[in-house]
Amino acid sequence: MSGRRNRATGLPRFAHNMDVPPRVGLTYRFPTKAGPYRDALQAAGLHVADITPDSAASLHTLCGLVLSGGSDVAPALYGQPDLAARNPDPGRDALETDLARAALASGMPLLAICRGMQLLNVVLGGTLHQDIGAGHTHVEHDVVIRPASRLAAICGPTARVNSRHHQAVHRPGAGLAVTARSPRDDIVEGMELPGPAWVVAVQWHPEDLPAPRPLFDAFAGAVHSWMP
Repeated sequence: MSGRRNRATGLPRFAHNMDVPPRVGLTYRFPTKAGPYRDALQAAGLHVADITPDSAASLHTLCGLVLSGGSDVAPALYGQPDLAARNPDPGRDALETDLARAALASGMPLLAICRGMQLLNVVLGGTLHQDIGAGHTHVEHDVVIRPASRLAAICGPTARVNSRHHQAVHRPGAGLAVTARSPRDDIVEGMELPGPAWVVAVQWHPEDLPAPRPLFDAFAGAVHSWMP
């Protein structure tokens, strides 16, 4: 870890070679699912470092972290019996929990998508609805975004999004602000951590939406601002 500190947070920064594009970590389980995230990050000018449960994981040399979508977070992590979780992945849960905590402690920019938002919420002490039915499975719908939030600055007051999830945030984790909801059923669709660190989470899949992809551009901007 570099001895330099983030200007915004005063916390230690991770090292970065200024002669190459900034490297960000992308967590995933299956390589076939990682392609759209990688393409979107590379289109935003970022170099992607793959992080999987089967590889050595570290945030050293990275300037940002993306928690991607995937299977359900194990209910035991938020103090509930398993009532409706699909294909929990304890190895991935443990990996991403450690990485999310390290990123939050360092002030590193963090973008959490779908499962990633749910995992971040659990890491910060929140809980999940284990099954909300099929209303958000492979559909498009509108979300209403809270004014004056980071997400509103990126996406505007409303957005048309894609959904493929059967779980959702129930009780927000400590410090997390809800920034977007589905107006038809009040499901939480966006969250962020107020303060100097750039921590933004969405329930939808921006990597699968057509360009431009403002969330990835905003994340890249935060990465560049966080770099030494």
